[in-house]
Amino acid sequence: MSILVFQHEKDEPSAVLGQFLQQRSHKLITVPLYDSEAHVPDDLDGITGLVIMGGSMNVDKQDAIPWMKPELAIIKEAYDKDLPIVGICLGAQLIAAALGGEVSKMDAPEIGWHNVKLAFPGTTDALLAGQAWDCMQFHLHGQQVTKLPPEGVPLAGSLACSNQAFRVGMTTYAFQYHFEWNRSQLEYFAKSDFVTSNGADPDAIIAQCDEHYHNYRRRGDRLCDMISTLLFHA
Repeated sequence: MSILVFQHEKDEPSAVLGQFLQQRSHKLITVPLYDSEAHVPDDLDGITGLVIMGGSMNVDKQDAIPWMKPELAIIKEAYDKDLPIVGICLGAQLIAAALGGEVSKMDAPEIGWHNVKLAFPGTTDALLAGQAWDCMQFHLHGQQVTKLPPEGVPLAGSLACSNQAFRVGMTTYAFQYHFEWNRSQLEYFAKSDFVTSNGADPDAIIAQCDEHYHNYRRRGDRLCDMISTLLFHA
């Protein structure tokens, strides 16, 4: 498969998810949209799936971000063609916006380690097989999906964000939390300006990695494996 990866920030690659996809012989075509010379492809010729990464942008700034409207359009095109799609953080919000959902600013950002619980559909979804019904995940967002697209199915939520994971149709999956980062990436983002500017304590977040990282990465690897074998199947 030739999977198109939309990378919005230089420091937010496909990470562990990309590694799993490549190990399963999927070809990744990364579009570095943080580079002013990069652009969203005009069509999906030869593309068999999409992966949409995170970023600091907000979907209500479409007029100010040159690549956002074309990306929303190609997400909709991929969905209409029943191509497999996965979005993480901003990627989840872009999926919602492209397919008729709504995204809004949160009362307070969700940062660091917070509990996520599967909704009932999430407990029976094949892609989430083997996932804990109640677990700690890593968060870094100030916006959230407040209304799912018309064919959206809620898969997981948290106290601060009811739509932590959702599915649209049968082949489009969106995750607000980050399951794709390794330990060094978690520590890097714990020290980001977004964390400090919102009053969170980077040292406390990093210290919590000692407690949560092993199970976080084990669950994340399981999810990456299911995505790369069940969703993006050959």
